[in-house]
Amino acid sequence: MKRLPFILLVIFLVLFIDQSLKIWVKTHMQIGEEFPILGQNWAFIHFVENEGMAFGWKIPALYGKLILSIFRLGAIVFLSYILHQLMKAEASRGLLTCFALIFAGALGNIIDSVFYGQIFSASPYHGGVAELFPEGGGYAGVLYGKVVDMFYFPMIESVWPSWMPFVGGEQFLFFRPVFNVADASISVGVILLLLFYRNFFTQESISENKENPPSAEQTPIEG
Repeated sequence: MKRLPFILLVIFLVLFIDQSLKIWVKTHMQIGEEFPILGQNWAFIHFVENEGMAFGWKIPALYGKLILSIFRLGAIVFLSYILHQLMKAEASRGLLTCFALIFAGALGNIIDSVFYGQIFSASPYHGGVAELFPEGGGYAGVLYGKVVDMFYFPMIESVWPSWMPFVGGEQFLFFRPVFNVADASISVGVILLLLFYRNFFTQESISENKENPPSAEQTPIEG
């Protein structure tokens, strides 16, 4: 498969899975409601909404949500440019996949911020679920929608040793943040990029050498 169709397929699949799951959770669950994944006691679908960044982090300011949404839009533009330049340079498929995952994740969450406040009613904590395209309009303005999170993996619950400074004796829970498919896509893209960036650029160098072999004048003479 050529690079452009492949990248578009990666982006489409991430967005389709991300948005399908978010819409289902939003229209079938109440805030705080949860159920185990495949009966496991360490993996849950747990519905929360956040106004901030990945894994529930947020900017603690009066216009923090607006600032974050504008930043996300800027990130989308920047990542679009990077992907375009990489495809023009015929970068390795691995490198393109990393940036495609990051781009798709960023786009998945910006869709929530831009549109969800307009197309959904507010999700209640009890007594019903949110409605898609409500008659009275959405719960927030453009750029003020909340991001839907649902994956919760409290795999390890323990207590910090008493001898540890600052946290000694306090409860420890791993993994505490609740996240979504878009967050996971960004994280996977970044981790793969950090782990294999040397391989990606080595592959590019090999490809360039094959396409542009050194001339006779550039070829070193063994003696």
